[in-house]
Parts: sequence; C-alpha cells; structure tokens
Amino acid sequence: MCGTILGYPERRSSSRSAALLSQCPAAGGVHVRVVNVLPPSVSRARVRLATVPHADAYVDAVLPDTAVRVGPDHDPSPWLDPAYLTAWAHRVDVVHAHTGYGHLPEDEVVCWTEALRRTGVPLVVTVHQLRDPAQPARQRHQAHLAALLATAEVVFTLTPGAADEIAERFGRTAIVVAHPSVAAPDPHTGAERGLVGLAPAPAGTAGDDAAGLVRAALSGAVSGGGRLRVFLDPGQELPGGPELARAEGLEVVTRDPARWAQQLQELHVAVLPEHCATHSRDLEVCRDVGTRVVAPSCGWFADQWSDVVVYGTDDDAGVDPVSLGAAVGAALTRPMPRPADRAWRADQLAAVRAVHAQVYEQVLADRAVGVQTPPPWTASTTHSPGSTSRSPVSRNPACA
Repeated sequence: MCGTILGYPERRSSSRSAALLSQCPAAGGVHVRVVNVLPPSVSRARVRLATVPHADAYVDAVLPDTAVRVGPDHDPSPWLDPAYLTAWAHRVDVVHAHTGYGHLPEDEVVCWTEALRRTGVPLVVTVHQLRDPAQPARQRHQAHLAALLATAEVVFTLTPGAADEIAERFGRTAIVVAHPSVAAPDPHTGAERGLVGLAPAPAGTAGDDAAGLVRAALSGAVSGGGRLRVFLDPGQELPGGPELARAEGLEVVTRDPARWAQQLQELHVAVLPEHCATHSRDLEVCRDVGTRVVAPSCGWFADQWSDVVVYGTDDDAGVDPVSLGAAVGAALTRPMPRPADRAWRADQLAAVRAVHAQVYEQVLADRAVGVQTPPPWTASTTHSPGSTSRSPVSRNPACA
C-alpha cells in the first residue's frame, strides 16, 4: 500500500487541515487525503494572486479557477522589489513564489520577506529545487530558501523525499503535490528505438564537465546498439569540440523550444544532465510522451517517477561516467514506456488545483481573522524534522 505523508505547516495560533497530494507508484494513481475540514472562511471570491514568475508552464498548470493572476508579466518579477510590493500590496491577496529569485543577493531576499510581513501579504512557496543547479555553490540558494521558508504561510514541494529534506534542513512541513502534466503526446510523432538524447547545459553553467557527460552518454548509447543525439541551443557549441563532433554514432540538432516535447518524444531514452538538482520538468514531459529517462542519483528524480534509470553523481565527485554509460545501456534494453494515461493526468491536475485553491482560501481566512505569521527565524537554528520551536532574529538593518 502506498504510504501517506500528512503535512500542513503547523502554527500554534491556528488549527489547520493536513493534506497530501502524491503519486503512488504501485497503484499508478493519486492520493488526496484531507484531515479536519477547513473552518468557515472568507467567501470563494477569486483570489488576487501574484506568482513569481508571472507565467510558466508549471505555474500556469496549477493555477486554480478561483485565482486571478495579478501582473505585470515582467522578468524578473517587480513583485520581488520591496518598494513595489509595498506600494501595490493593496492589489494582491497572496504572493506565491516558485522560482525566479535566484539572481537576487541574499540580503535582498531577506528584505523582501520583511516587506511581506510589514504589508501583511501572505506568502506561499513551492520548493522546486533544494539545490540550484545554475549556481556553483550551495550557500546563496540555501540562504534564499531559509528566508522564504521562515516567512511562508504554506510550503509546497513535489516529492516526499524533498519534503523530508525540507523538514530536516529548515524545520518546515511541506505539502507534497505531484507535478502535473505539462505536455501531451503528438499522434504524428514516432520514436526511434535506440535513439538517446542529451541536452547539455550551456557553457558557464554550474555543473559537471559537459564534454565528459556527452562522451559517457555516447559510450552507453553505442554499446547498447543505439546512437546519441545532442540538442544544442542556437549559438551553443558542442562540448568537446570538432573531435567529438566526428565521433561515430553522434549527431547534433538544434533544440527547438516550440517543439521540445516532440523532440523528446522521438527518443527511446532521454538523459537528464541536471547536476544535483531536485526535480525535473523534462522528466514529466518524457512521462507524458512515453520516453524512458536516465536521471542523476542525487536529487529526488526517482521519487518523482519510479520508472527512471539512475546514474551516479554527487556534489563532490560529479558524474560517474562508467555509471552513466551503464545506465544508458540498461535503459536501452527496456521497452519504451507508454505515454501517461491522459484521464489519470487530468484527474491528477484537478486534484493539484483543488489543493492550491484550498490553501489560498485558508491563508486568506487566517488573514481575515487576524492570525499573525511568526517572526523571521535564523537559518543556523537546528531543528528536528517538523519542529516548530525556533529562535527569532532581529530585523535586518540593511532593509529600508
């Protein structure tokens, strides 16, 4: 039987429901469990919601019909500016941060969270990445998450493993929501048996030796009787240069964002190159279109989809090329998975949106009756999993 994790952020000042939305690999379904019906709250008027980022495939997918997004549609989001937030707080009911704040210095994120507290705008956070693969060191993203999760009324994440890590590292209990469908298979696109795909990160991105990643994937593809297709963005050069470009069994094509789902559907196996990330949208696209996935052992990719083939990697040693080659070879011996059932995906999406709608309603209800969010907490405080015992810190003097 699929285990159920209950998790709604605890507050000493209010009684809240516990809810989980996660996938049960054994049953292939979605379980939604709600404990304690929500108390009477504000009316179901549409919630004015500022999302960061404003628009994104995941953000668009999980938006419930009870919410209306407040602009502007700018990148980076102006809602991350404390002055803008303060000036326009009357136009928004809830701020929901997903991604899009990684460029900010650590102290600016702290100042932004203090502005949220001063204005009384509730914050909801979805933790997509516990380690930002675009940053060479952990410290900044760690500090960002510490500030955000200390301020958030509600925390979401996408897998039980990530929720456990959030509890251990930050002392917060997260609601686990399955990543919904973001693509559909194209009935006119076929897959080539033995074709392996890899889209290496652009040069200068934090992570492993891209040329070594390509060589290891190529070795596994060729030894498994297949070939490797490397997807490059316009202007991006093939890692390893002309010598690798002449290697037998390798071809290079341009990655087309408008056709990315179809390009993944053409593959037998897709190799995820993320360096110690946490979750992957491309994994969900592959599940939707029926492409087998080879993913890093770090992060929670196997929690996201139990059918992935894992290769060895970690922060210190990077990618194990022998492990990657073996994983690609093993994946090629398996049949292509069937595309995810569309009715199942539709039910899953409806459940995810319902949980988001419930959370937005609850934080507004708490705000209406005067439930106060707790003060900011030190990032260095040690917590036991799920602990709510924290030590307050003084206001950052650098914040205006």
